[in-house]
Amino acid sequence: MSSSARRAFCYRSSPRKRGPGGWIPACAGMSGITLLFCLWCIPAGAASPGAFGYGHVATPQEIAGWNIDARGSDGAGLPPGKGDVSHGADVFIQQCGPCHGTFGEGEGRYPKLEGGVGTLTADRPEPTVGSYWPFAPTLWDYINRAMPFSAPHTLSADDVYALTAYILNFNNIVPADFVADRDTLPKVKMPNRDNFTWTDPRPDTKNAACMKNCIEPQAVKIISTAEGKDLTPRTTGPLDTMKAK
Repeated sequence: MSSSARRAFCYRSSPRKRGPGGWIPACAGMSGITLLFCLWCIPAGAASPGAFGYGHVATPQEIAGWNIDARGSDGAGLPPGKGDVSHGADVFIQQCGPCHGTFGEGEGRYPKLEGGVGTLTADRPEPTVGSYWPFAPTLWDYINRAMPFSAPHTLSADDVYALTAYILNFNNIVPADFVADRDTLPKVKMPNRDNFTWTDPRPDTKNAACMKNCIEPQAVKIISTAEGKDLTPRTTGPLDTMKAK
């Protein structure tokens, strides 16, 4: 009997009570064949607090399969392996070039990966790896998880290290003989690193819920809005001529 058929059969045939994982057979007071039948209808783990009778505890191997992130600031989580600029160029042509161009210039509407230095405060900023990204390990992490676009997370660690080295090289961040690995990548100083603000300068607006002596809604006044502050750079098209109300 399939698991779904078993659940349906037990649901119809057994007296039930509310348990930690939902409605389960109530076997108290039963004996003999009736008790065995009732116990057969209890899903594994249903009596455990917080369990719903489905799945199993994740194994270390299963956890490792999902635990693939690498932290940008210090490279924690980067795996063993290495890759150089030369090998990265070969992998890039095969796996990345059709979308990003031979040297990261971008094809069609796919994003460019190089250039843009000095444009972040301009009307048309170009946020690329070279002009915007603050950490080199983040580049490795993104390529490893999300690229190539048609088959993400299929490249070896060595190939991802090589691609990272090549992209950093054509952005003039590392030399041609650079070898990327878990030790060298965190030491790369990205051009825009110091322009990031790591402490949020905005005031804390969180307030405790008012239960008594609350302010009258009509007394609340809006003293400032974002309209007309030119907080968003102009792009192209109709938005260029739009004005704040």
